Amino acid sequence: MMRALIADDEPHLAQYLRDQLLSLWPELHIVHLARNGIDAAARIAELEPDIAFLDIDMPGLTGLEVAQGIEGHTRVVFVTAFDAFALQAFEHAALDYVLKPVSTERLARTVARLRAAPAIALPTAALAQALQQLTGAAAFTLTPRPRLRYLLASQGERTHHIDVATVRFFHADDKYTVVSSVDGEFLLRTPVSELASQLDPEQFWQVHRSTVINLAWLEGTRRDAASRLFLRMRGHAGELPVSRAFVHLFKAM
Repeated sequence: MMRALIADDEPHLAQYLRDQLLSLWPELHIVHLARNGIDAAARIAELEPDIAFLDIDMPGLTGLEVAQGIEGHTRVVFVTAFDAFALQAFEHAALDYVLKPVSTERLARTVARLRAAPAIALPTAALAQALQQLTGAAAFTLTPRPRLRYLLASQGERTHHIDVATVRFFHADDKYTVVSSVDGEFLLRTPVSELASQLDPEQFWQVHRSTVINLAWLEGTRRDAASRLFLRMRGHAGELPVSRAFVHLFKAM
């Protein structure tokens, strides 16, 4: 059975795509509906679906950035609202895409290609080169989103107003997100994946399904004997593990 993941920050569009896919391909198993690029990257690494339908303009990580971080066999189909000029770039790079608003006829052609040759995908090097060209193209300038600058977090019975610049990292802990800042540890009810989509992606990187770091507080990195990557944060005694879905972010360091 083929397994697929859908990523779109507009839930009704993700659900519509899911319903259309299952109507055209009843045997397909949808393993997850991701709400943003961070969630998509983590779940692709965890679940290793055969196919990932990725919206391009997502918070946290764009669909192109998610695709660049895929290390397994997952085949990518981009879902995009870009114009004809941009679509020519996709076709030149031999990348699968579906244009928004998604039409049943166009999706049926994509499904037919996937069913005929589900294992065919660009070699990793070719995919990386194509995505790098597309990411740098003027046609892919995405709409800026407002970024979170302050938090209201709990510490015991008190609520604190926290400047995100003072936060070393966020870490999911059971039902809460722990905020590790220069002023101590605080609790949020906002999930890490949702929080990451509201932060400045140039400053805050998700490095694990449960962890987002502030690069301003990154002190260094370490690899163990198994080549697993760990981070040291200034003012924090322990180390933070980096999952393989996000190791590519540190290749230039």
